[in-house]
Amino acid sequence: MLQEKTNIRVTPTQHSKISQVDWENLPFGKVFSDHMLMMEYRDGAWQEAEIMEFGSFSFHPATSAIHYGQAIFEGMKANKSATGDVLIFRPEMNARRFHESCERMCMPIVPEDLFVECVRKLVEVDSNWIPNRPGYSLYIRPFMFGTDEFVGIRPSETYKFIIFTCPVGAYYSEPVNVKIEEHYTRAAEGGVGRAKAAGNYGASLYPAKQGQMNGFHQLLWTDAKTHEYIEESGTMNIMLVINGKLVTPSEDSDTILRGITKRSVIELAQSWGVEVEERKVSVKELVGAIKDGSLTEAFGAGTAATIAHIAKIGYRDEILELPPIDGRTFSNKVSAFMDAIKSGEVEDTFGWILKA
Repeated sequence: MLQEKTNIRVTPTQHSKISQVDWENLPFGKVFSDHMLMMEYRDGAWQEAEIMEFGSFSFHPATSAIHYGQAIFEGMKANKSATGDVLIFRPEMNARRFHESCERMCMPIVPEDLFVECVRKLVEVDSNWIPNRPGYSLYIRPFMFGTDEFVGIRPSETYKFIIFTCPVGAYYSEPVNVKIEEHYTRAAEGGVGRAKAAGNYGASLYPAKQGQMNGFHQLLWTDAKTHEYIEESGTMNIMLVINGKLVTPSEDSDTILRGITKRSVIELAQSWGVEVEERKVSVKELVGAIKDGSLTEAFGAGTAATIAHIAKIGYRDEILELPPIDGRTFSNKVSAFMDAIKSGEVEDTFGWILKA
């Protein structure tokens, strides 16, 4: 049951930009819908949420998030079915992860039912912005940051929670090449790797740039302590098919973000009778499985890309070629099914879809 504070005021724009959109050429994350939702936290409570015209807002130079990094975000997608239903993929899981990020970053909790209702209402208001082309969707970005006008190191006492949306095309237009990173670290035990904190991504930019200069799209992060175990693939979870089993690093460590797409792939695999192993995966095992042919598929799983096939893996001075994409039975089947369930082409027997 939604709390009383979840009333959402809607002030629609008088100047829609939708007619200006080139729907044939949608870059990822550069075209923004007409509205955004904003809700402020002050005096120990969340205030009324409002959906308003999308636009810029001003910052005080001492805004605490800029100086001390109290900023978190989420990402999810909405699609339309052939009959016009608006379908949002698993927003309750994003709400749960946002809750965990709030706790770790010492920020006020956004109640999960309130989070989901804010997402649902904004998508409903801007439903005309959902593309009707295969492979396209409406990307949804909720985020929150501290807003105290105070240069002192303590948790902010005021916050803004904002959601905006973007009609998007494919995040990756081709299979990706990744490099096993053995020097730089994404997250260490006891750190904030489990939270979807903005600073995690800022810290990853330099090593990712070094990899890109050498022809790699992303890095394959390893553990901070020994660099012997695989953790994540760039901004995605890594998933492997080895000897017919779906293998992925365990989320027992607090260095790995709990992936919603990853969890969906696991649940789907189990429903199909595919054996799943969530456990430690060593670099040695991964490289050996590629070389002896027991690894038949490798892919990243994430909101933006959904399923991103990995074509090559760089390891020290070697470039390890993976099997051809068109022969990858499991990941191709998963990718097709995920697209179909998000667009309403197949029945949602898992309870993953929220209708806006």
